[in-house]
Amino acid sequence: MAAVAERPRPDRPLGGSLRRKEARIGLLFVLPCLLLFVVFRFGPGVAGLLLAFTDYTPGAVTHLTGLENFRRLWDDPLFWSSLRVTVVYTVLAVPAGVAASLGLALLTRRAFRGSKLFRSVFFLPVVTSLVLASTVFVWIFSTGGPWSAVMGFLGLPSQNWLSDSVLVLPALALVGVWSRCGYGMLILLARMQELPVELEEAALVDGAGPVKRFRYIVAPQLKPAFFFLAVIETTVSFQVFDAVYMMTGGGPANASYSLVFQLYDTGFKYFDFGYASAIGCALFLLTIVVALVQRAVLGKEK
Repeated sequence: MAAVAERPRPDRPLGGSLRRKEARIGLLFVLPCLLLFVVFRFGPGVAGLLLAFTDYTPGAVTHLTGLENFRRLWDDPLFWSSLRVTVVYTVLAVPAGVAASLGLALLTRRAFRGSKLFRSVFFLPVVTSLVLASTVFVWIFSTGGPWSAVMGFLGLPSQNWLSDSVLVLPALALVGVWSRCGYGMLILLARMQELPVELEEAALVDGAGPVKRFRYIVAPQLKPAFFFLAVIETTVSFQVFDAVYMMTGGGPANASYSLVFQLYDTGFKYFDFGYASAIGCALFLLTIVVALVQRAVLGKEK
């Protein structure tokens, strides 16, 4: 009776050793990037947190102040005013931005003649300098600019939105939506292209219209993308600065004076870096809390 040749068993210790060696070599290759990431990402964050408990000012002796900066923050009416401006701007910009991104994604979802060109055009504002675009939008929203002409044509007051304390935040929100909706379009478009076509085709055969197909088939499967987009857009809106700095300077009458603008003024205009760091910590905490709320509403799967 012929003997069956026994298969050689893999040398487990040697295999584990090879895997550990490969892991060490891979870590060695990524180590420079990892160190740069830690130094330039986590380093400033930790330094800002430590500065929030001091009275650090360049050229002066630094003392530990404990929670004094945070007590000062609690009693500062300008902080609460800038917080209100930031929240109102976010409430205006984020839903409008997500809706615009969804509309553009649905518009360019199907392949048609020139669809790639349209996607590129819609994404172009994302890679356009917001400083340069803000200069153009100052002219657009001016009294004799195109926006005023459109308002007058519609029978609405044709005035400079940037000089009105009520209309300045909607104007800035429009600029924010214009500059960010192309990014959201790509996120939603990438998710839409992964959806199985058979589900929509079956619903179409059953007589479901486009609204029902989107509501019952497309929208539920976009939930993770909506959550990601909402968190990203909220974080960006909380950090609005470029457009405010270029278009309004925080005016009129602090109507567009955001938290980051106050942080900039406190740190780089008055050189009160301890208090500016406390403002940054408050902004970070606010971002985390809102992200957790968004996860509870959008990101938690049943």
